[in-house]
Amino acid sequence: MNGRTATPQPGDDASIPSAPAPEGRGLDPLTARRRFITVSFLFWLPIGMSIATGVLLFTDRGLGLAAIAGFFAVHSLTAAAMELPTGGLSDVIGRRTVLATAGLLNCTAFTLFGLAGAAWAITLGMALMGCARALSSGPAEAWYVDTVHAHAGPDADLRTGLARGGSAMSAALALGTLLGGGLPWLLGLGPGVGEWLTDATGGLVIPLSVPALLGALVEIVFVLYVLSALPEPPRPPATLRGVVGGVPAAIAAGLRLGARDALIRRVLLTASAAGAALAAVELLTPGRAAALMGTAESGALLFASLACAGFLCSALGSQLAPAAARLTRSSERAVLAGGGVITLGLTLLGITTGSTSPWATAAAVTGYGLVYLGLGVAGPNANDLLHRRVDASGRATALSVQSLALQLVAAAAGLTVGILPLGPLPWLLAAGVVLAVALLWVRRAAAGPQVPLPSARPVPAGSTPER
Repeated sequence: MNGRTATPQPGDDASIPSAPAPEGRGLDPLTARRRFITVSFLFWLPIGMSIATGVLLFTDRGLGLAAIAGFFAVHSLTAAAMELPTGGLSDVIGRRTVLATAGLLNCTAFTLFGLAGAAWAITLGMALMGCARALSSGPAEAWYVDTVHAHAGPDADLRTGLARGGSAMSAALALGTLLGGGLPWLLGLGPGVGEWLTDATGGLVIPLSVPALLGALVEIVFVLYVLSALPEPPRPPATLRGVVGGVPAAIAAGLRLGARDALIRRVLLTASAAGAALAAVELLTPGRAAALMGTAESGALLFASLACAGFLCSALGSQLAPAAARLTRSSERAVLAGGGVITLGLTLLGITTGSTSPWATAAAVTGYGLVYLGLGVAGPNANDLLHRRVDASGRATALSVQSLALQLVAAAAGLTVGILPLGPLPWLLAAGVVLAVALLWVRRAAAGPQVPLPSARPVPAGSTPER
């Protein structure tokens, strides 16, 4: 990839109806960018708040680690199973409706986490959150790209907006992690505040559940903002027949993306490599932190601090993504550079395994930060390439395919890391995977027209689906 717009040749789209444009020219790109950033921040802030206290809350409710691991498995499997269907649904009935539904599902899930202690309720909450994760994986970004293209055309700059959205997500996760870990601690500082809260609610609300309940309130704000601030062009009326017929077609078209286009295949493989890197970091770092600090409790605090720092590094990387593309003279080379930074970070984490000396610790912390920095640089540039290759009819579906690739490989990598002996091998194996995929970007992809997914469009009332 060279970062140039892959514009269709005259006549390529003659038989393909373009996405309807809003009246006039719609929102200007700067306004669309601000709203995309706000939506990204509001969606991820409650999730960040749940990171620091989630496991501790479930443990305090009397649930064992095996049950908690099962809860998280329910979340991952639900998200993976729903990824493509919900991506196609967004292309059929609209981005705003799907995003608002995701917020409502998350609101319900956080309420269950904050108030319920039964295993079935938490399992239901995890399933709802998995559905919300799948619903949210493409619509906001697809709305932003559609809006910018409708106003400024297909040559409009996307990298800056995508980078700012990635930075907002990372900043929300970082801030949420700090809030989620700090609120229960602050409640414990006041004389009897935590005990009063527990007694006043009959044990229904405890200090550890406050972040989840606050997250539910943030989700309500998210839903209201989405419904009021994300205008969409009118779509053909979506009938049950149209939805049922359109979504499977969108799924099938999404699954064919990688097979039809080498550039899209590289983007999907890059997402898969990111999944492998994240699986190694998220599974192996907590144990190393506990070993360094000497106790699980202090190790958990250190890991929360590292997670916050990692999100900030990811935000910085996203901010640097447009500059990286300009410096390397293409989005392709920027993805390659990001992959190199990730590989270096994983390698540092691998070669310092087993040592708690100051230099090894400093190198490991540096490696941790480099992994997230590289992910931040590579992500917006890879997505910029994807959006220039896929047209509006299947943009959310393409993003769902990308998210599915990341999640499935992350799950497989997690299982692999779990059976490998502790030491440098898991880290270096993940580094090898990332490096192999990054090297695919050495060759520049040929420019080509956008890939249309016409079967993903809704079917107007009274008509029959295209065959």
